[in-house]
Amino acid sequence: MNDFKATDIGNLTGTTAIVTGASDGIGLETARALAGAGARVVYAVRDIEKGSRAAAAAAGQTEVRELDLASLDSVRRFARDWQGGIDLLINNAGVVLPPRLTRTRDGFEVQFGVNHLGHFALTNLLLDHITGRVVSLSANAYRFGKIDFDDLNWEHKKYNANRAYAQSKLAVLLFTEELQRRLTAAGSGVRAVAAHPGAAATAAITNSGGTENLMYRFINRFFAQTPAEGALETLYAAVEDIPGGTLVGPGGRMGMSGAPKPLKLSKTALDPDLGRRLWDASAELTKVAPTLALA
Repeated sequence: MNDFKATDIGNLTGTTAIVTGASDGIGLETARALAGAGARVVYAVRDIEKGSRAAAAAAGQTEVRELDLASLDSVRRFARDWQGGIDLLINNAGVVLPPRLTRTRDGFEVQFGVNHLGHFALTNLLLDHITGRVVSLSANAYRFGKIDFDDLNWEHKKYNANRAYAQSKLAVLLFTEELQRRLTAAGSGVRAVAAHPGAAATAAITNSGGTENLMYRFINRFFAQTPAEGALETLYAAVEDIPGGTLVGPGGRMGMSGAPKPLKLSKTALDPDLGRRLWDASAELTKVAPTLALA
């Protein structure tokens, strides 16, 4: 049985990691562990004051930079100001089950906009700097997701936060697989992988509103892993020798908890035609021209 622990990530001295949403929850625990292992960790956060408090409490070399994934202007500014190499890009930040339809500054449904489009844009804008690995966070809910190309941003159908969340997390995996296909085609050694924390008791779910979220709150309260335990899947995906395109998740019952391990992806998440179509749609929506193209 794999008993991977945060202390197993090894010596990361001399490496640089960016962790989005590092102010709290899984992102905070991920950033703390990477910094403790010697990495220079950039806390890419929406709230600078909150991020600074989080970074100040961590051992190791940390830096705080503003990044609001609900604003493509902020994403472009972060990428434009970046200099130097990136060993690890951890696409961790996310929105979980808002109580009502909410939109980003660019008009996207907030879960699709932050969980997928913001990170799609960030990754592609930083790609020339990345030398190691891109780790993107998905969720078990991806299995219930459907990419509705006719209404990606919930402009016509009645809004359902659970379905929108599932769509966003399926999009994360389709992006990961398509990115890996393009990296491989380009002869790049960079790996794109994904992780999901199972049921993790983070503030994102605990503070989510609406009666449709009661099930998630119940699971969080009685069955969920702690944020530190939930971060193990991310850390495993970041440092273990796994192939590009791998999804790491808890190995316990129902995939809600347990030691991290590589998981089997659904046929939908592996569908290259769907991945390519979503990639093209995402590039059009974000107005980001990816540097990687398939012949």
